[in-house]
Amino acid sequence: MVQSGQALLVDVRSTEERHFVGQVPGSVHVTWDTGTALTRKPRFDKKLEAKVGGKHRLVLLLCRSGKRSALAAEAAARAGFTQVFNILEGFEGDHDGALQRGHFNGWRFHGLPWTQD
Repeated sequence: MVQSGQALLVDVRSTEERHFVGQVPGSVHVTWDTGTALTRKPRFDKKLEAKVGGKHRLVLLLCRSGKRSALAAEAAARAGFTQVFNILEGFEGDHDGALQRGHFNGWRFHGLPWTQD
């Protein structure tokens, strides 16, 4: 859907996460939170609307594990977005038994396209 232009993939992680961990080529970037306390950005809904071109576009939200993007999707839906969805496993996936990510699920684990600076 993203490759055909039917949907937009929006990465809600920090600029630093995208830079150091990796990112999906062609994804749009709208930060959900900021700082080490992961404080929600107050104008997230407005920035999202501006970046995707309106509240009726099909939007897929991505973060590290799918948790922040789920919160962002809920907030966007409350703000009137009609087709906003969370990418469940996120970019790096859930923790494994050793509290490490990327070993059993997530965007990168599934071999989906990504790049790293």
